Amino acid sequence: MHLTAAVTHEAPWYVARCLEVEVTSQGTTVEEALESLREALELYFEGTSHPDGMEPVLIASVEIAA
Repeated sequence: MHLTAAVTHEAPWYVARCLEVEVTSQGTTVEEALESLREALELYFEGTSHPDGMEPVLIASVEIAA
């Protein structure tokens, strides 16, 4: 299953969020945050079949006046 993660730096942590489902994790590095998210997602989907009808995420930039 391929899922999309967004990672932000919220000192002192890196926070990884899955964009398809509401699962979030953190770590002291980007790699640690993504590994922690992977583990959390495996637990989230444990015992379930592949979700039907999951739409791909559209990633877009949004500009606002500063």
